[in-house]
Amino acid sequence: MNFLFKIIILFSKLPLKVLYLFSDLIFFVIYILVGYRKTVVSENLKNSFPHKTAGERNKIQRKFYLNFSDYIVETLKSFTVSSNELRVRVQHINQDVFHEAKAENKNVILLAGHIFNWEWFNALATIIPQENCFPVYRRVQSSFWEERIKAIRNRFGNEALEAKEVIRHIFKNKNDGNSVYMFVADQTPHVSEVTYGLNFLNQKTPAFIGYDKLSTRMDLAFVFCEMKKVKRGYYQINYYRIYPDGEKFVEHEVVKKFHKLLENTINKRPDNYLWSHRRWKYQHAIKVMETEI
Repeated sequence: MNFLFKIIILFSKLPLKVLYLFSDLIFFVIYILVGYRKTVVSENLKNSFPHKTAGERNKIQRKFYLNFSDYIVETLKSFTVSSNELRVRVQHINQDVFHEAKAENKNVILLAGHIFNWEWFNALATIIPQENCFPVYRRVQSSFWEERIKAIRNRFGNEALEAKEVIRHIFKNKNDGNSVYMFVADQTPHVSEVTYGLNFLNQKTPAFIGYDKLSTRMDLAFVFCEMKKVKRGYYQINYYRIYPDGEKFVEHEVVKKFHKLLENTINKRPDNYLWSHRRWKYQHAIKVMETEI
């Protein structure tokens, strides 16, 4: 494992223009030769966009694999990329939301989706006024890769938190406007944790609702992160404050608003979403289902 990781670090130090040559090769292998999860991707696209023709969905599928291949090498680059380079490659729009939350003495809950490239959020910690930035991650089975993935998330002054620990951490931490928690909030809950679902991308969708408990019990600032791929290797993130309809959030309100915003983002550029993920495999376990978002 250590030898493999040393090879990865060597590759990571290559310029991105060279790594994108490897991305082209990865695309040829996973899309043309192997057909990596093509059945899953095709089914997800067909169910999400029943109004599109087969030809339109095939174009989205091909572009998805191109973006997915770029994501692989960009994640590889995350081990060694500098904050200066990321600040050039990722433009953070509407940073006022962070200053407003700090002025209001409210910690920030960032809600992002699996839009390429969510791994490049991490340098945000170097430009916002909050002192503490906590990326939230799912534990992996390999302890070796667990530490390496945490190393990516912990760069630039971040402190990665495992998903099962984060809610407790937020409740215990002082709500003073000095902390930001970064959720990739469209994770699929484990089947044993599925309770709530909603209609997302024309499908019954189990929703992770851990952050919903925070919205009804604490006065926090919830912010949606809209990622946009400008061109190869360059992204924009627009930050939008999510407000309750009333004086405070009611149960599942922030979950519905997040999924509506994410759905709008996906509809703009569907090829930038992670379609190879088995997002809808636990539909049968939903106990409470929303009809609209």
